[in-house]
Amino acid sequence: MRRRSHWAWGYANEEPSRAEITAAAELMSAVTGFELDGTIEEPVPAEAVRLPPPRVAPPALPFCTTEPHERIAHTYGQAYRDLVRAFRGRFDDPPDVVARPGDEHDLIRVLEWAENSRVAVIPYGGGTSVVGGVEPRGLGPTVSLDLGRLGRVLEVDEVSRAARIQAGMLGPGIDRHLGAHGLTLRHFPQSYELSTLGGWIATRAGGHFATLTTRIDDLVESVRAITPRGVWESRRLPGSGAGVSPDRMLLGSEGALGVITEAWVRVRPRPDHRASAAVRFPSFYRGAEAVRAISQAGLYPSNCRLLDAAEARLTSGGDGTSALLMLGFESADHPVGAWMDRGLELARAHGGTWDEVRTAGGGQGAAWKDAFLRMPYLRNAYPAIGLVAETFETAVTWDRFPAFHAAVTGAVRDALGGAGIVTCRFAFTYPDGPAPYFTVLAPARRGDELAQWDGIKRAASEAVLAAGGTITHHHAVGRDHRPWYDRQRPDPFAAALRAAKHAVDPAGILNPGVLVPVSA
Repeated sequence: MRRRSHWAWGYANEEPSRAEITAAAELMSAVTGFELDGTIEEPVPAEAVRLPPPRVAPPALPFCTTEPHERIAHTYGQAYRDLVRAFRGRFDDPPDVVARPGDEHDLIRVLEWAENSRVAVIPYGGGTSVVGGVEPRGLGPTVSLDLGRLGRVLEVDEVSRAARIQAGMLGPGIDRHLGAHGLTLRHFPQSYELSTLGGWIATRAGGHFATLTTRIDDLVESVRAITPRGVWESRRLPGSGAGVSPDRMLLGSEGALGVITEAWVRVRPRPDHRASAAVRFPSFYRGAEAVRAISQAGLYPSNCRLLDAAEARLTSGGDGTSALLMLGFESADHPVGAWMDRGLELARAHGGTWDEVRTAGGGQGAAWKDAFLRMPYLRNAYPAIGLVAETFETAVTWDRFPAFHAAVTGAVRDALGGAGIVTCRFAFTYPDGPAPYFTVLAPARRGDELAQWDGIKRAASEAVLAAGGTITHHHAVGRDHRPWYDRQRPDPFAAALRAAKHAVDPAGILNPGVLVPVSA
């Protein structure tokens, strides 16, 4: 197995070189206008990290280890605050044991040991959580349950267009194996390279399509999970009205209700009809009106992502004067020109202009896609060069969007104190509202980055809830969003969720602290 970097996005042999970090500093200074101090810090090497000793002896199972690098690599996700702490060699609360079960029998043995030993269990897929979902923060003795060995496509039903896939399979492996059948899951979150099917389901991840089938929810046919009280598996069906859906309860459960081991997911033929255009608008709000019209027209474009002028300049070569809509249609069955024509008619009615319609790659759309996929690697340089860079996302109805956008961006700018940039794009859109995705960039206060970002995040989260949005659209709750999630959800529902967790996990060992309090 390739060894993951102990601090950066990607693998150990992909950590950025000093030359790459210097180039990133020059690039970010140029596109942001920030006067970075020119200092380039070095990450603390893994061999210099001093871990606290394990608080519990591992079970006598060959797939369990207390090896230091494994504990280090399973401590954090990929949020900015995770990146900074790992860069500086701060691993104050690592898991005590890392387990890599090869099948469900192995997994059950770990759960039995953990329950008897009162050890917390954190399911770990690709470790790409950006909300503290895999961090054993203040949990006491903990085992990180790495599902990477459960990484196969088990069955493909070409008649019903579905596939049974193990939870630990990474995105590229899924696409490669389905490609042999001429099929695709068509789910590409930004973390696609290093995230897993089980992680997508547990966090209700957002994927490829900007409209209609926007999240993994829409692609799940059934789910199987292991709990301390038995197997939780929903029947494989195209749909059912038989009470509260068991697979829907596992969607977004974040490992608190069971360890997802496999799922049947809906797949489709690979598209070969495409059309795309980059549409400019004189303002972000004019573009938003066009997106609303397109979303409510029932056209269901595969790409309908609107970038404000600053975001367009940062990521796709815009000149900073126009908002930019990445509009695209695709199909494996029929030409999509008529849908694109109607989408552009609606865009023109709201002031949109464009240069060309493409049926292949290239142009500003390709530049944005490339920047989107490169961003996790570019972020690796930020702690070294002294740059705070993080995102948060939400969703709100169209009628509230203008006031919502003004309130949230205003709150973030106030928190930045004039020293930073906040941009916005639509990650996904629905007939009743958009899912705005905000990016924050600021010169770092060296050594105080965590407090700096936490203050910005707190201001943003308070503004999101006050203006009627959700604390998260597709990044999950984790430990970071819990304070605001607790205020967003209805109290009777919270009680029902605590009761459900107690029924399947009476000892409270499954990812304590996400969704419900540790004591639940």
